[in-house]
Amino acid sequence: MNERKEFGDFQTPDVLAAKVTALVAELFGTPDRIVEPTAGLGAFLWASANQWGKNCSYEGYEINREYVDRASGFLQGLGVELFHRDFFLEDWTRNLNRNGSRRVLVIGNPPWATNSNLGLLGSRNLPKKTNFQRLRGFDARTGKSNFDIAEWMLIRLMEALPPEGAVAMLCKTVTARKVLRHFWKTGEGRQGSCLFRIDAKASFGVAVDACLFFCTGRPTNDGTATVYADLDLAAETTRFGFIHGDLVSDIAAYDKYRDLDGGSFAYTWRSGVKHDATKVMEFYREGHLFRNGLGESVELEDRFVYPLLKSSDLGNGRVEPRKYVLITQTRIGDDTSVISSLAPKTWSYLMNHAEALDKRRSSIYRKRPRFSIFGIGRYSFASWKIAISGLYKSFRFVVIPPHDDRPVMIDDTCYSIPCGTEAEAKLLHGLLSSRPALEFLGSLVFADSKRFITSDLLRRISLVAVARRLGRIEELRSFVHSEILDGGTERQMPLLMEP
Repeated sequence: MNERKEFGDFQTPDVLAAKVTALVAELFGTPDRIVEPTAGLGAFLWASANQWGKNCSYEGYEINREYVDRASGFLQGLGVELFHRDFFLEDWTRNLNRNGSRRVLVIGNPPWATNSNLGLLGSRNLPKKTNFQRLRGFDARTGKSNFDIAEWMLIRLMEALPPEGAVAMLCKTVTARKVLRHFWKTGEGRQGSCLFRIDAKASFGVAVDACLFFCTGRPTNDGTATVYADLDLAAETTRFGFIHGDLVSDIAAYDKYRDLDGGSFAYTWRSGVKHDATKVMEFYREGHLFRNGLGESVELEDRFVYPLLKSSDLGNGRVEPRKYVLITQTRIGDDTSVISSLAPKTWSYLMNHAEALDKRRSSIYRKRPRFSIFGIGRYSFASWKIAISGLYKSFRFVVIPPHDDRPVMIDDTCYSIPCGTEAEAKLLHGLLSSRPALEFLGSLVFADSKRFITSDLLRRISLVAVARRLGRIEELRSFVHSEILDGGTERQMPLLMEP
């Protein structure tokens, strides 16, 4: 196994370590004790000893024996103690609070890897598996349960840190945000929280958005942090924070449109069809036949085949379907065996590809009817939809009309709102494409997010509030119950348009 991958290993250049310690000296002053919990070759211990000299003690912890030996020679004479230890077996609460030292500075560069990355590599350098993010059900079994090892480490270190102490760690900016969100959710942020952007490509040869994450150990109920454009307190700044149960990327921009936050009980965003078998379940039409991703041309009854728009279609503004998809259920959990009598050719096709469908890896298919799909419900069969791709970093909303008198499906990387008429779809498109709506949504998103647009994000915008701002509330009255329009906030209203 590649050792660099095994340990998420990106050794910090000496020049960067020196810049970081100089900045931390401005932020924190002189510590009593400095701890580098993943010391590597000791770049931060070296830079710290040069920054603070004999004014404090220095300790480094490292799991790689070779690194410990090499760093010991490199740091000889600087008064640094190095220990061959596994981070995940160390009692950090006891460590950081021993000997009465309170002004402890935890500094360093933890691994830039996720638990799934290391698990796939067969690495044993992992924390004990616990659902520390407290995810439930579907989220706990899918990608949302994946996390950066640095995220786990930083949370543990911050929980163990004395109030007078501080943490200064290099990490991906998304990791720093997740760590702060973890504490902000419980109302216990950390004073002095800030992110200083660094050029990870220049320093580490990786194209990720990275930063120096700094905070003190003192709890606060203030759920905000400052972002600096560089390792400089004079650099341009923005503020992000935790508002209404989730992150806001730009608080100043958000404040202009705060009234649009709150979600919409009038309309519900839905993700598209999920089947995890593109080559079997999706087709191009060739006359009266359908050609699948395996190159097979087959005859299927139209009853269970629907036009399909993919993320790339919506991202490029295309609404003329190029593909079709096999829809085996009208809602989750439906008995699929009825297809055998209603559409025998389609059932024969499914049986011919049963092995591939039965081997779908996701656990969501377990204990479900054979050939099940997800992201399906009455909303999927609406004649008109307003939709958006979740894979593009732009808010491009698209009106989807029916195709050949059939409702058009979208794939599971897209989101949509079902509409009853063309007029309703065009009204919602106008609201969502307006400047207030786009600027509000822009204030919530982070440019480095793996998924720029999510259902959680879209569900934050109140279409009723947007209509009020634009003076289009009477147009919306044709489609939405008057109690929602006249009764204050949508939060207070029952869900009236659940498909």
